[in-house]
Amino acid sequence: MNLSNQALTVHQRLLDFFGYPEWRNPLPPLDELVSTILSQNTNDNNRDKAFNALVARFPTWEAVRDAPLIEVQDAIRPAGLANQKGARIQQVLREITALRGELSLDFLKSLPDEEAFQWLMQFKGVGPKTATIVLQFSLDKPAFPVDTHIYRVSGRLGLRPASMTVEQAHPHLASLLPPETYYAAHLNIIRLGREICAARKPRCEACPLQDVCAYRAAQSTERQKLSP
Repeated sequence: MNLSNQALTVHQRLLDFFGYPEWRNPLPPLDELVSTILSQNTNDNNRDKAFNALVARFPTWEAVRDAPLIEVQDAIRPAGLANQKGARIQQVLREITALRGELSLDFLKSLPDEEAFQWLMQFKGVGPKTATIVLQFSLDKPAFPVDTHIYRVSGRLGLRPASMTVEQAHPHLASLLPPETYYAAHLNIIRLGREICAARKPRCEACPLQDVCAYRAAQSTERQKLSP
């Protein structure tokens, strides 16, 4: 089975197993950008607490941009790394203002997909994961974000070389699937990684992908070698 066929099999099996995923209501692209910066190195619950505290404290993104840094940092402490993230958010907001004359990313909808991706990537602290999340979930553009769960699961399945970096995995995994599958595949692989294919102790016996998983095959081969 080639990698594209394997990836499609993974996608369909997870649809059958988990169903079609529904994410939270889409945020406007600028809101999603800030939310995703807050999500770095923390979990969804802490991200949401910090984002909700930020929008409750400041009426507009212009107010966040122009506020004393310490006030922004205090609002987003639940997300962790508040000193770094607060400064990063304010800097990105200032740069968008300087480039566009306003705080809005709605114009990205009219740009070609790759051009919109590269426009987001110009900011310090905005990497491929952050940019592709904004494209996929706020701008309805085909993009396949790779988070820690997708990176781990795709490696175990054998969908990417073990030596491939996270940055390289974004275009590689996107190339294996049709764009119309990105949304569901992204969310279902994350769910698999959280609930079954855990980092420390994967529950292979509960996984619907056992027969198409390189990790599972290697474990079976090792057990056979050790058996008398």
